Amino acid sequence: MSFGFAVQATDGAARAGRLQTAHGTVETPVFMPVGTAGTVKAMTADQVRATGATIVLANTYHLMLRPGADRIAQLGGLHRFMDWPGPILTDSGGFQVMSLASLRKMDEGGVTFRSHLDGAAHRLTPESSTEIQRLLDATITMAFDECTPFPATEQQVQDSMELSMRWAARSRAAWAPRPGYAQFGIVQGGVHAELRARSADALLAIGFEGYAIGGLAVGEGQAAMFATIEATVPHLRPDQPRYLMGVGTPDDILGAVARGLDMLDCVMPTRAGRTARAYTSRGVLNLRNARHRDADRPLDPACPCVACTRHARAYLHHLFNAGEMLGPMLLTGHNVTYYQSLMRGLRQAITRGGLTEHAAALRAAWAAGDPP
Repeated sequence: MSFGFAVQATDGAARAGRLQTAHGTVETPVFMPVGTAGTVKAMTADQVRATGATIVLANTYHLMLRPGADRIAQLGGLHRFMDWPGPILTDSGGFQVMSLASLRKMDEGGVTFRSHLDGAAHRLTPESSTEIQRLLDATITMAFDECTPFPATEQQVQDSMELSMRWAARSRAAWAPRPGYAQFGIVQGGVHAELRARSADALLAIGFEGYAIGGLAVGEGQAAMFATIEATVPHLRPDQPRYLMGVGTPDDILGAVARGLDMLDCVMPTRAGRTARAYTSRGVLNLRNARHRDADRPLDPACPCVACTRHARAYLHHLFNAGEMLGPMLLTGHNVTYYQSLMRGLRQAITRGGLTEHAAALRAAWAAGDPP
């Protein structure tokens, strides 16, 4: 099966589409749960599938350090290793090198760094990142890029973007095409529309199966993020998937989808689940709050997850106060289920031409808050 993307319906700039891959079909817009080290934290693969998720994200940096890409390849690849036969997108490791590793030294060739785990020296280049992702058997491989710091001067952003474009060309040259597999380029350029346009043009000239918008949700604020998306999307091909990296809250997702994005990922729902925060149809709740101590009602009556259908809020509150691991497990499952339900509703709204009204109803319910 060849890799392909087809738009099925549009509503303004928003698209509902279908992604065909070697490991299955993905309906878009889609949210990808993050399985950084080969697991979506606190969930089994069956539980992730039960939420409706069809594609997950894993990370080159973490997996190259532990257990190692060669070992995963020897054991049959990441799909078998983590019990996920569906599509897997792997981040190239560029962000983690900049955010986690120590003693980084970047040059034209790549980045030399020391592991945050044991201080051991490593080096990542566009070629080695691409090869590691091949060993992992990633369905979608990401080009290696520099994570531009924020804030930064326009000249610093330009220099970083241009380096990332040179690395993108090398990533593409190192990539070995296979039926049903893809490699995405990453548009950089900070919040500068002209730099984003130049980056997108450079990536289209190289030629990828899809394109990501990187370097956002790093502190620039929602308004600047949306403005940057609006400035970037017109420079991307309409017949290829568009991926917004590392975003975000449900409201961020609504805005991104309305502006033409097809794929999103973020650690937010799983991280929130481990810290007692629940995303619900009535906004974000903190299960440690004393108001839930005696609450004999579901977390979210509209949610089909185990936390909502089998347990009361009082029980979830008790689990977190007692430090029981079941609390994070149940709440993570709920949050991932909520995000998948959110995306399913957006796809349906786009298909029927009612995205504006649907988004307004969602935001009104969030603003109304949780009833007493």
